[in-house]
Amino acid sequence: MTNDTITPPPKSQLHPVFTVTNIQNKVRVLDGTKVAYASWVRLFKLHARGYDVLSHIDGAAAPAETHSSYADWCKVDVHVLQWIYGTVSDDLLPRILEDESTARAAWLRVKNIFNNNKGARAAALESEFNGLKLEHMPSLEAYCQRLRELAGMLKDVDAPVSERRLVIQLVRGLSGEYDTVASYINQTSPNFETARSMLELELHRKTGRDEAATALAAPAVAPSDPLG
Repeated sequence: MTNDTITPPPKSQLHPVFTVTNIQNKVRVLDGTKVAYASWVRLFKLHARGYDVLSHIDGAAAPAETHSSYADWCKVDVHVLQWIYGTVSDDLLPRILEDESTARAAWLRVKNIFNNNKGARAAALESEFNGLKLEHMPSLEAYCQRLRELAGMLKDVDAPVSERRLVIQLVRGLSGEYDTVASYINQTSPNFETARSMLELELHRKTGRDEAATALAAPAVAPSDPLG
């Protein structure tokens, strides 16, 4: 008696890309201001590599249309294309949205937007970077963050800012109340994040001192007389 068994075909595994339900939870929306192009590219590629779809944006050849894997490749490519469209700002989307596009083609359209007119964009960004001052910003945190953002955007247009220059500009734009710590930063030449921490510590110290002075200056309230 033979014991013939029929082995069922292996179940096809779900591609990792289909497990992502909201790409914006992983990649911030590119607007060229709050999120620089270089930062978006690095984060997008990180997730593309993690979900095994980097080949859809790095220029790798697609399978031939007659190949058995082509249909599955197209489904994955459309998903990556949705990632791109879903992580650009409302202003950028109309500039890259096209019918019958591949993910790679859309990726290159985004790249071209940020590569065109580099000279003019670099000049405008340099002007803002050199003129930015703490007094123009709502807080020290916002000031430091904007400097970092501008440095990232300058890198995007092939005008990178060195760490030393970034720290120099950070100090240059400070108000007089930071003169002491600014002088120390100039002498010690720390990196940007260390200099930022030093300024935040000085702000915390100053805030505490001002609050203590306000409390001491407050007039004492005489206790009420229970007998009238």
